[in-house]
Amino acid sequence: MDKRKRTKLEARGWKVGTAAEFLELSPEEAAFVETKLALSYTLRARRTEQHVSQTALAKRLGSSQSRVAKMEAADPTVSIDLLLRALYALGATPRDVAKALRSSGELVAV
Repeated sequence: MDKRKRTKLEARGWKVGTAAEFLELSPEEAAFVETKLALSYTLRARRTEQHVSQTALAKRLGSSQSRVAKMEAADPTVSIDLLLRALYALGATPRDVAKALRSSGELVAV
């Protein structure tokens, strides 16, 4: 958020902060959430770049299309190991995963 907009909001009584502050997450919890988001966003980007449907990826994983949709939405019921298995099923390497995690601080949650 730019400084001008932040100043305007604060002048009108709004409190501006991060999602971690709002949710009162510890640094460890915030890092875990950022990790899951990075893996989820990377999974969706990689799948769409390769023109692979959620259904086709689900078949590779022995799972369902709805589960892949949950993986891409960073649903809390999805484990990190499942996200990693899906990325590897799409040909990702450990280096690709590390790159996704390195850039996770640049993600903007919507």
